[in-house]
Parts: sequence; C-alpha cells; structure tokens
Amino acid sequence: MTATKARSGWLRFTLHYVEMIIAMFVGMFALGFLQSAVGLSISHTEYPDLGYLVMACNMSVGMAVWMRFRGHAWWPTLEMCAVMFAPAVPLFPLLWLDVIGGGTLMIVAHIAMFPLMLGVMLLRRAEYTHHAHRGARATEAL
Repeated sequence: MTATKARSGWLRFTLHYVEMIIAMFVGMFALGFLQSAVGLSISHTEYPDLGYLVMACNMSVGMAVWMRFRGHAWWPTLEMCAVMFAPAVPLFPLLWLDVIGGGTLMIVAHIAMFPLMLGVMLLRRAEYTHHAHRGARATEAL
C-alpha cells in the first residue's frame, strides 16, 4: 500500500467519523424538536434515565439513516447505534443509587460516546476506510 493510499484511507476514516457525529447531533436535535412540537418531550430533570434513552434513540436514528445512505450494511449500523446506549450500562446504576445526578449522567455519557464510536471504528477499520458508497456499488452493478 502506498503512502498516498494509506493517507486517503485515513482521511476517509476521519471524514466518516465527523459525518457520524454530525448525523448523531442532527438526529438528536431534529427528533427532539419534533417530540417537543407534538408534546412528547421528556423532562431530563425529572426522568434523566428515560430522557437519556430517548436522546440516544434519536442520535441512533440520525446515525443509522446516514450510515445506510452511505451504503453500510445493517450489522455495522446497529453496532454503531449500540454505542449510543452503552454508557447507560455503568452510569444508570450510579444514577439510581444517587451517586451521580442527571446532569452528570448526560455529560459523562455524551463524552463517552465519542471514544466508544472511535473504538468501534478502529476495530472495523476496513469498514470505515475502504467502504464504497451505495451509489458507487449501484453503478458498478450496471
């Protein structure tokens, strides 16, 4: 592999990471806005665990839509969506035992998502450095 190809692969990897973060936040804000507009918003102060799960779901929807648009199969898409919920596993018991508050839950969980996403991407590096777009595969099939 030439240095140019390797650099190009890492550039794609980095671009994909940034795209997924953007898609995650678009899903969180857009779906959160729609939920509020129809009266389905959840008080993060009263129900921080439920609020977090809804927010993680909204982020997952945004990321899944973008990953499927980019041509990823369901398995890597669902694996990446699982990362949005993974911080709840160690943090919810701490919340329920009053060791941390709802605000801390949200901050720590959101910060944890970034390295967790990166970790999954590094484990499946080929998926994110050499992945063809759906449009490219459709064109090749013709």
